[in-house]
Amino acid sequence: MRVLIVGAGGVGGYFGGRLVEKGADVTFLVRQRRKEQLREKGLVIHSVHGDFSSPVQAITAGEKAAPFDLIILSVKAYHLEDAIRDIRPYVGDSTAILPLLNGMSHMERLEEAFGREKILGGLCQIETTLNERGEVEQYSSFHNIVFGELDGSISDRVKRIEKLFSGARMTAQASREIRVEMWHKYVFIAAFSGMTSMMRSSIGPIMEAPWGRETYRRLAEEIAAVARFHEPSLTPEIGEKAFAIAAALEAPMKSSMLRDVERGGPTETDHLHGWLIQTAPEDLDLPLLKAVYASIKAYEAGREQKG
Repeated sequence: MRVLIVGAGGVGGYFGGRLVEKGADVTFLVRQRRKEQLREKGLVIHSVHGDFSSPVQAITAGEKAAPFDLIILSVKAYHLEDAIRDIRPYVGDSTAILPLLNGMSHMERLEEAFGREKILGGLCQIETTLNERGEVEQYSSFHNIVFGELDGSISDRVKRIEKLFSGARMTAQASREIRVEMWHKYVFIAAFSGMTSMMRSSIGPIMEAPWGRETYRRLAEEIAAVARFHEPSLTPEIGEKAFAIAAALEAPMKSSMLRDVERGGPTETDHLHGWLIQTAPEDLDLPLLKAVYASIKAYEAGREQKG
């Protein structure tokens, strides 16, 4: 199975590297600077699950290559349109596309671009980053991918992807309820990224602040209400579960969105928070979610003014 990993940052570099380590046929689609870095140093992973380094195959957009069997999207939402354009030449009749983005709005866009039949549902659970030397650092106990057909079937291609991941130094599982699992992660990540970014704080001080826990819980419930509107099969406890997961995190834990804010970069707030507000029923009251969105959009406006 020929695999194209779009992006060789923390997420794509880690999971793609684990497949390379296993001996899979993996190519990374990257920018020129990253390609040169990979050519000079190889792909380097530092992880609690074991370090790994190796030369890897890498191409840049526009380079000729035959269509791939599986394309894994590990980009940020604000790079989605670029990714759609860049992978188009590598999508063949039997190509499957597995996005690992947070949220849900990207699914509709990918289906519009390539057809619903090519798109799988997917998510990942991992804490990872790319250090200043271009090396992947991964220190969390979890390094999971969950994927599946949107209709809930265990298709032949899902079985082939299961076989691809089998034996790699990571966890991967096929799901018959991938949409539900994606929504569960969405509720958690929208609350976690929103609260930490609005408060400019890791999770510990938020939970210790006056009204911090209550505010977080109410935000999670607002997000859960929108999620249940879109996916009625979700249980009423989904918001409380998202809060409980956050409350159990180690105090220094930060969202990737907060890290983006701290380094002055773009964020996924339109994709994660704005989309929820735009698609919610008009009679649903979302004061905290709107406050989160306004706070992060104000940061983005200030960033643009600075040039």
